[in-house]
Amino acid sequence: MLIYGVTCKFNIMNSRINIIDPIRERKSIRAFADKPIEEKKIQQLFEAARWAASCFNEQPWRFIYATKENETAYSDIFSTINEFNQSWAKNASLLMIAIAKKSFSMNDKPNKHAWYDTGAAVANLSIQATNLGLYVHQMAGFFPDKAKEILNIPEGYEAIAAIAVGYQGDASILSENLQAKESATRSRKAISEIAFEGKWDA
Repeated sequence: MLIYGVTCKFNIMNSRINIIDPIRERKSIRAFADKPIEEKKIQQLFEAARWAASCFNEQPWRFIYATKENETAYSDIFSTINEFNQSWAKNASLLMIAIAKKSFSMNDKPNKHAWYDTGAAVANLSIQATNLGLYVHQMAGFFPDKAKEILNIPEGYEAIAAIAVGYQGDASILSENLQAKESATRSRKAISEIAFEGKWDA
């Protein structure tokens, strides 16, 4: 699929940098539409995650997911999310839990990169979602221990994020406070704040 680049500005020497659309357009919305996600698209999300880079090609990420069509499984995942996030995540067509395998399969030694690698897989998933017209909102506000128990996550694995996925809906379904957040201007730190050539620039 052809992906077109967009141009954005940053505040170093008035340079212009091209990045691909799905990265620039990715947004963590809360206003999800009541519209099912096609099964083919769901599989494309996990295919994108599958191809993420990982230490020793361990691929430590795992996902437990459910659509609203599977009411029991969806309810189980939903119950692991905290009350504030439930207030808007209830509208998402797809919920999932991202999980990291804590040790290497080849020698059972601790894999301290598992969380980093799982994050990379979710980043792939998020960019693919944007390219498909979907939105992803990752949540730290959930209960990992409850997820482990309810979703039968085995020992040696850790639930690290809850994720809502869906099509964009009307912001009017949200509370006034969340409506304001939904329409707020997106911002990012300047490249000069996050990237230093040679050594840390204090």
